[in-house]
Amino acid sequence: MKNKMKKLLLIQPSPYDKNHHPIKKKRLYFVGLAMPLLAAMTPKDWEVEICLETIEEVPLETDAGLVAISTMGHGVLRSIDLAKHYRSKGKKVILGGYMASIMAEEAVQFCDAVVVGDAEEVWEDLLNDYESDTLKAIYHKPIRKLSTPLPRFDLILNKSIGDFLPVQAGRGCPNCCSFCSVSCLYKGSYIKKDLSEVKRDIEQVKALGFNKFTLLDDNIHGDRAYLIQLLQMIKPFKMKWMSQCDIKIGRDKELLKLLKESGCYALSFGIESISQESLNHMDKGWANPLEYTELIDNIVSAGIDVSTEMVVGGEGDTLESIKRTKDFIEQNKICVPRFYILTPIPGTKFFEEMFADGRILSDDIYSFDGCKAEHMPKNMSPEELTKAYWDLYNALFSYKSIIKRTLVRKDFFKRPINYLFYTAVNLFYRSHIKRGITPNIF
Repeated sequence: MKNKMKKLLLIQPSPYDKNHHPIKKKRLYFVGLAMPLLAAMTPKDWEVEICLETIEEVPLETDAGLVAISTMGHGVLRSIDLAKHYRSKGKKVILGGYMASIMAEEAVQFCDAVVVGDAEEVWEDLLNDYESDTLKAIYHKPIRKLSTPLPRFDLILNKSIGDFLPVQAGRGCPNCCSFCSVSCLYKGSYIKKDLSEVKRDIEQVKALGFNKFTLLDDNIHGDRAYLIQLLQMIKPFKMKWMSQCDIKIGRDKELLKLLKESGCYALSFGIESISQESLNHMDKGWANPLEYTELIDNIVSAGIDVSTEMVVGGEGDTLESIKRTKDFIEQNKICVPRFYILTPIPGTKFFEEMFADGRILSDDIYSFDGCKAEHMPKNMSPEELTKAYWDLYNALFSYKSIIKRTLVRKDFFKRPINYLFYTAVNLFYRSHIKRGITPNIF
């Protein structure tokens, strides 16, 4: 061996709060899949450690020679700070994840190598290059077929995690929304795993004693025929599961029935805006806000709970339409709504449009966290947009609104445990909002 200590530290950082402190939780319910998969792809003669910073302290004085750090939009500043720390200690640092991938030339100044996109085709080469002191600045080889080893969940089971584990059937999304980082990497493609591998992964989750899993696909509705086969495979497990997809699935009552029968109990939808003009400018003109109420009703009537993600600050948004968004969320009894300010993430089509129009307000791309206006909106000032965003969050997470959305509903007694759980989630989110922290799934 070439005198390298073969120990790898994998870090999933926590975002900073407004006081520049990592946000901490007692329990991490939504566990990511990237770190357990990287650990599984690492040869057995390596020692591997996973750190989930949200629930534990980062080992700043590790004896690992190689440190790999994930980057997400709301946590990229923490990722960079950790990368700087470990490099100052003589460690080799790898950055990966969405933010590093779409800004690789920028990210490489803070690390020894960047993994762009999927790691499956480059991880072995990267580790070999580390051992021979020949690390390249950027590793990028898109996958044509999605195939993964069994995730190393044994490295996180002793941590304070929730009652479900992640499984993945596909990556990417056939939709190409202009602001979306997924679209940057997958260009409208949806790459699927063989069902035999997905079945193997679910079997492992069940064997570990879990009766629930989350399907981490970007859009499980990306291929209807594949999804039907997937649901037929999942059903015999008699497990509960949740995922995310596009709202168009609400038009397909047959598919909704199959989803429910397979154990799906909750879906998250990026519906973005109640303004058709905003959706059109996001390259999401296929979505029709006039349909949203009917589609959400179809999904809920099928026995599937709904959470939503939306953005404010689109080309058709006004201060009045942002206020009306509160009424829309309450009228449709959305259990868990989340919001972001439409943000020009470098690498996206939206960034290119805003840059060309001279509407980007700051050169400090590391401050782009989705909770402060970073572009000049069409129908309001940046300050008005930021205030409207926080006003919307505070209004929807008042006690009155939480009760109206989660407890005072005609279907409460059909799934009371679910709705009591969502009430607790809302109260937790409320505590973050009151501290100026945008609620995120982490």
